[in-house]
Amino acid sequence: MKSPSIFVLLFALFSIFSFSANAAPAPEVQEISNLMKQGQLAAALDQANAYIAKHPQDAQTRFMKGLILTEQNNKAEAIKTFSALTRDFPSLPEPYNNLAVLYAAQGKYDEAKTALQMAIRTNPSYATAQENLGDIYAKMATAAYDKALQLDTRNTSAQTKLLLIRELFSKNDNPVPAKTANDKARKPAAGKMLDEKTIVATTAAKPVALLSVKPPGTVAKAQEKIAAPKENPDDAAVTAAIEAWAKAWSRRDVDAYLAAYSPKFKPSGGESRTSWENSRRERITSPKKIAVELTDIHIKDLGANRYQANFRQSYRSDKLVSRTHKVMELVKSGHKWQIVEERSR
Repeated sequence: MKSPSIFVLLFALFSIFSFSANAAPAPEVQEISNLMKQGQLAAALDQANAYIAKHPQDAQTRFMKGLILTEQNNKAEAIKTFSALTRDFPSLPEPYNNLAVLYAAQGKYDEAKTALQMAIRTNPSYATAQENLGDIYAKMATAAYDKALQLDTRNTSAQTKLLLIRELFSKNDNPVPAKTANDKARKPAAGKMLDEKTIVATTAAKPVALLSVKPPGTVAKAQEKIAAPKENPDDAAVTAAIEAWAKAWSRRDVDAYLAAYSPKFKPSGGESRTSWENSRRERITSPKKIAVELTDIHIKDLGANRYQANFRQSYRSDKLVSRTHKVMELVKSGHKWQIVEERSR
């Protein structure tokens, strides 16, 4: 998708139920959450199953079980879990959304589309589902344009539209060319930047007006219209700061990682700074290897030397693969930018 999800766990699926936002979780549920954060998925699943056995109508814990199964790459059981939640709690949009992501991972785009439409029907303002639905349509459009080019390699209109979609979703500056009349020896590319792993929980996005694209000669103009706005002078410095943070994490350099955080940074949930640092130290040094990649970085000037960074974070280690949408706020301290606030969506 354009800017969160993934995940992949393979997908960024850590949604929060709206009905539980103001209710403190039971100690057992909080422990399950802590085990998930520590990457102890097997233990988290055991405790989730035990709690659900006693509280079969606890939607939050059943939802967490679905997340655990997804992170364990047990997609079949995760689908069963989220499907059961949609039957027992049809007014909750989150299970529909995560079910759609899992269907998309299997290439079942019609099922994914239906699930997302149900999520939106239960909550029309659910931005994550709206964006994911747009990406499903884009994936289906890519397949249709590819098919059109297979049938008629001279279809310049389909070439232009396919190229524009790939430009929109490309993770780098090198567009994947559409098939032309001179490429008869090979089939059109499959639009890899629209891989199902990119369908994730993130912020809202406007739908792409695919049918409004003009045929040949207009690609450059269309790309100019979607070009990013001019950045503020400090944008590059803020981007460099969060990229250095990610590289320190990838190197498992705990000291450099923690140095990226301002002394004013306060961990979420009321956790003490010392406890948080110990937890992060354990999670960074425990895996044998870590790779953290940031994509779709967007910087916003909040004023008073404070900037906000929105981006997608892809995490991969020998223990866990995950992807999420992260929001950070940074302040300038001397000549460097440091993190004062951090949250995931």
